[in-house]
Amino acid sequence: MVGAGTSDMPDNTTFELAGPEPADVLHRVFGHPGFRGRQEEIIRHVVAGGSGLVLMPTGGGKSLCYQVPALCREGLAVVVSPLIALMEDQVAAMRQQGVAAAALHSDLDEDAAREVRRALAEGEVKLLYVSPERLTLEGTLSRLQERRIALFAVDEAHCVSQWGHHFRPEYRGLSVLAERFPGTPRLALTATADPRTVADILRQLSLADSPVFRGGFDRPNIGIAAAPRDQERSQLRAFVRAASDGSGAGIVYCGTRKKTEQTAEWLRADGHDALCFHAGMDARAKRDAHRRFARGDAVIMAATIAFGMGIDRPDVRWVAHTDLPRSPESWYQEIGRAGRDGAPARALLLYGAGDIAFARHRIESSPAPAEQKRIERDRLEKMVSIAEAATCRRRILLRCFGEDGPENCGACDVCVSPPVLFDGTVAAQKLLSTVLRTRLPSGGHFGLGHVLDVLCGRLTAKVAQFGHDTLSTFGIGKDLPDPAWRGVARQLVARGALDVAVESHGELVPTEAARPILRGEAKVLLREESLTPSGKRSSGARERAPGGRGAEPTMAGDPLFDALRAWRKQAAEEQGVPAYVIFHNAALDAIAAARPRDAEDLAMVPGVGRGKLERYADAVLRIVREHAG
Repeated sequence: MVGAGTSDMPDNTTFELAGPEPADVLHRVFGHPGFRGRQEEIIRHVVAGGSGLVLMPTGGGKSLCYQVPALCREGLAVVVSPLIALMEDQVAAMRQQGVAAAALHSDLDEDAAREVRRALAEGEVKLLYVSPERLTLEGTLSRLQERRIALFAVDEAHCVSQWGHHFRPEYRGLSVLAERFPGTPRLALTATADPRTVADILRQLSLADSPVFRGGFDRPNIGIAAAPRDQERSQLRAFVRAASDGSGAGIVYCGTRKKTEQTAEWLRADGHDALCFHAGMDARAKRDAHRRFARGDAVIMAATIAFGMGIDRPDVRWVAHTDLPRSPESWYQEIGRAGRDGAPARALLLYGAGDIAFARHRIESSPAPAEQKRIERDRLEKMVSIAEAATCRRRILLRCFGEDGPENCGACDVCVSPPVLFDGTVAAQKLLSTVLRTRLPSGGHFGLGHVLDVLCGRLTAKVAQFGHDTLSTFGIGKDLPDPAWRGVARQLVARGALDVAVESHGELVPTEAARPILRGEAKVLLREESLTPSGKRSSGARERAPGGRGAEPTMAGDPLFDALRAWRKQAAEEQGVPAYVIFHNAALDAIAAARPRDAEDLAMVPGVGRGKLERYADAVLRIVREHAG
C-alpha cells in the first residue's frame, strides 16, 4: 500500500477504465448517474487540455472537476492541498473508490515518504496530493518533470491571493507550474473568492487567458441568522437545541483562544461532547481533536478560524459565530462547513458593537499599506451591513461575490421574520448629544455605561462627581430601558456615527457622520428591536436560525438505515477513516429506500461505484437481507 498518513486501510483496488469518456468514469468509479451544474463543461474542458478557474460553492462537487479528468487523461494528476488532514481524507476517499492515490507532506516519516517516491517512479500512483511547500521543492519538480503529468489541480485556490481570507505565502510559489509545465492543464478551484481575489488568482497562477467557471455561490440549504450578542450562552444554548438533529455535530467559532476553551468547558458542563481547537494547542492535541470531529463523532467543536479548512465532513448540521468575522469571505467559508450533504443546516452570527470597533481599530493600527487598509475596511463594512441587515441577508452576502439573489430568499431570519423599521432620529440625537455633553475638558469620553446612567437619569456617584446630573440631557432617555439604548448605540456604531475607542477602555467617540444626524439633516432608521419600550425584541426569530431549503434523508429513523449507519461506523473505525469516506448519508438513504436484492441492484444506487461495490457489496446486502420484510 502507498503510504499517505492513514492507517489500516484496505489494499487498493485498481482497475482499467472502459474508456476515457467522462460520463463513464463518473458512473463506474464514483457511482453517480450524471453530472451536476457546470461539472460536465469543466471536465470536458480539462480533459481536452484546457486550464481554468472554478468557483463553486462548498458541497457543489468541485473535486470531481479534477478527479474525473485525472482518470480520463494519461499520466499522473497532481493536486495541491493546503492541509495534511485534508490530504489524508481525500486520499482515503479515492482509495475507497478504487483509485491509486497517495500524498506527500511533512507528517510522513522517511520510510513512508520513500515508499511514495518509489511508487511514483514506478507509475503506481494515479493521483498525488501534495502540499505547496513540498511541490515547489526543486527535487519534487525535477521528479515530476520526468513523468507524464495529466493535470495540476490547485485546491483552496483563494490561498494564493493576498486578498484571500486564508492567504498562504507558500501558494505564491505555484506560479512555477506555468513555467515548468507549460503544456499541462492547470485547474484552480475555490468556494470563496470575491472579484478582487479572483483577479489575483488568475494573475498569480498565469490563468489570465483561461476561462472562469462560475457555479454560483448560493447555499440555499443553509438557513442564516444574526443577532446582537446580549446573553451569549443562553442564545447559543437555544440555537444548539433547535439546530441539532440528534447527531449533535456543530462548530462554534470564537474570536480568541481563551474563549474556545471556555466555550467548550461550559458546553461539556451542559452535557455536550465538546472539544476546543486553536493554533496555540499542542500539535498532537489538535490532530486528535480534528480526527475525532472528522471521523463522524457527535461532537461540538469550539474553535478559532484555525479550524475548518479541510473539513470534508458532510453532516455538520450547524455553525455558530460568537464574534463578528473579519469579512463576508471568511463568514461564507466558515458557515459553508455546514450542510455539505445538501440537507438543511443552520448558521447563527452573534455580534456586538465592540466587535465592530475592535475590527476597525485593528485595521487602522496595522502596519499594512494604505491600499490594503482600504480594502480591509471595505470588507469589514460589508460584513457589518450583513450583520445589521434590514433586508435579505443572503442577498447582501451574495452581492459580495458579484452575484445577485432574490429579494426574499425565504431561508434567512430577515426574510422569515422581517424587522419593522422606525424613525429613530430623535433617539439617535439624544444618545449622541449625551456623549458630546459628557466629554471631559481633557478631551476624553466615557463608556456606554456612564452615558446610559446620564441619559436615563441615574444619579450615581460617578455622575455626581462630574456634575453630569446638571446636563440638559440628564434623564431625557427615561422612555427607553437600557437594552433598547444599547441597541441604538450598536446601530450607530455600525452606521459609523459613533466609534468605540478600544485603546481607551471602550470610550464612545462621535465621528463626523454624527454631525448631520445632530443637525437633523440625516434620517436614522432603527429596527423595532432597538425601540421596544420593554427592551425586549419584538420577535424571537432574530435569535433563531431558520432552516435551509435542503433534502432531508427520507429513510431517517428506518431500522435498515440505522443498521447501515452502525455498520458504516464500525467499518470506518476498523479502517481508521472518516465514516463519510465509506458512504455518505445520501448513499445509505438510497440503499435503504431501494433495498437492493443483489450486487447488480446495488450498483444502480447513486454513490456506489465499482470500487465500493467490490469492497462492500457482501456486507451491505447481508444487512439488507436481515431487514427484509
